[in-house]
Amino acid sequence: MAVKIKLKRLGKIRSPHYRIVVADARTKRDGRAIEEIGIYQPTYDPSVIKVDNERAQYWLSVGAQPTEAVLAILKLTGDWQQFKGEPAPAPLKVAEPKVTDFSHLFAKAVAGFEDSTTGVAITPKAKKSDKKDEADAAPADAAASTES
Repeated sequence: MAVKIKLKRLGKIRSPHYRIVVADARTKRDGRAIEEIGIYQPTYDPSVIKVDNERAQYWLSVGAQPTEAVLAILKLTGDWQQFKGEPAPAPLKVAEPKVTDFSHLFAKAVAGFEDSTTGVAITPKAKKSDKKDEADAAPADAAASTES
C-alpha cells in the first residue's frame, strides 16, 4: 500500500485551511486519513504552519511520499532537511501581533466630551401641534405660488 503525506482541505469557499495528513494514495483529497500530523493556514498573515516533527520523521522513515505542496511545507519547517541529513534552514519568521494602543485617544475624547456636555438635549423636540401647523401651511403656500 502506497502512503502519501498530503493536504486535506477544510474551511469555507474563500477561506481555506488545511490539515497535513498521512493517507493511502488511493483516497480522495478530503477522504479518510490514517493520521493528522499538522496544520497549514495560508490566509492568515503570516501563514500558520505547525507540523508534528516526530510523527513526520516517522512517516518519512517508513516510506511515506509527500506531495509537492507538503514537501514545500516540510522544507520550510526543516523536517525534510532533518530527514535527509542536511543542515537545517533558518527558522521561520514569527510576526508579533499588531497591538495598537488607542487609550490616549479615548481619554482625550472623553475629557473633551465631559467638558462640553450640560446634560440637556442639543436639539429641542418639536411638538406635534407645530408639525401639523407646518403641514397645513405648506399646501396653502404651494397653491398661492401656482396662482401667480
